[in-house]
Amino acid sequence: MEFILYLLLILLFTKIAGDLSVRIGQPAVLGKLLVGILLGPAVLGWIHNSSFIHELSEIGVLLLMFIAGLETDLEQLRKNWKSAFAVAIGGIILPFIGGYGAAIAFGFTPSYALFFGVLFCATSVSISVQVLKEMNQLNSREGTTILGAAVVDDVLVVILLAFIMSILGQGSDVSLGLLIGKKILFFVVIFLASMFLVPRVMKWLAPLKVTEAVISAALIICFGFAYFAEWMQMAGIIGAFAAGIAVSQTTFKHEVEKKVEPIAYAVFVPVFFVSIGLNVSFEGIGDQLGLLITITIMAIITKLVGGWIGARLTGFDNQSALAIGSGMISRGEVALIIASTGLQSGLLMPEYFTSVVIMVIITTLVTPPLLKIMFNRKDKNQIKSSEKAVNL
Repeated sequence: MEFILYLLLILLFTKIAGDLSVRIGQPAVLGKLLVGILLGPAVLGWIHNSSFIHELSEIGVLLLMFIAGLETDLEQLRKNWKSAFAVAIGGIILPFIGGYGAAIAFGFTPSYALFFGVLFCATSVSISVQVLKEMNQLNSREGTTILGAAVVDDVLVVILLAFIMSILGQGSDVSLGLLIGKKILFFVVIFLASMFLVPRVMKWLAPLKVTEAVISAALIICFGFAYFAEWMQMAGIIGAFAAGIAVSQTTFKHEVEKKVEPIAYAVFVPVFFVSIGLNVSFEGIGDQLGLLITITIMAIITKLVGGWIGARLTGFDNQSALAIGSGMISRGEVALIIASTGLQSGLLMPEYFTSVVIMVIITTLVTPPLLKIMFNRKDKNQIKSSEKAVNL
């Protein structure tokens, strides 16, 4: 019955911490992330990672991205596809160079340094999505650009990882052509399913004489898309996000949106936020403090600047570009998956795994307050510009 105690602690402390964060002017998600570190092995040790926590957190992040898809303005996403692609490219090139350079500077061999470069390229916007929702910016031009860039980033990073593993001889069974083919097939199938299958599934299942048929139908689509994404070697969150967009194009959008949020935020999403902090452990970190500080600063700056460059090149003003760059900083669960892959394939030395995990956690922790600062500045600049235009 230990998992009952875990749930009790997670729900109690995330609600309290979220409230405290809002009271001091920070996004609620920041407090929830810190709860994981506080309750986990790093500090109090009341909660430990387990298969139960992992599975609930997986459902949590899928529901979070499904909700993001539901609330995404598809027309705005279409308009900003060039910006999203440019931000994704900028957020890969600069971090790759920074990660490789930092690893070489600390005496890593080129093989290990290449993996560090790939690790730096990862982006997870699940945390950014929550902050954007809290600030009502999810459907802004900046918000949709961040979401679009994250999808492109995920595809390119997986391909880059496979390429690195192939040339280093650690993944000789990886066929780059097959992998790229799977990515193309994934998007073709998802597009066709969204156009023709999803509306029919919703219409077939919604009238069933059972409780909550509509939301059940939507969740079947969400988990089906997520499973298909994983099967095609994509992140499940991309499938869940696509499912949200698909369902949002049906007449059931508002009903699904209204009912899925209580399911997600009551249990699953809080567990996801806490699970990130549970990965933190400070054992033996003292000997690698210089490396940890360097890679963390490099990880933050390269994503911020890379996203900023991509946004500026596609017409965003300076403040909006900084806001977009801030939204791309979090490495989250995507980088943790890549780090685990590197550990298993021998591309990441075990003694550096803890430093990498802490770097990932710090990038995730700095994203919420930084996003809020940047969006507040952007809004203030827009108000000032409007006032000047009126005065003229």
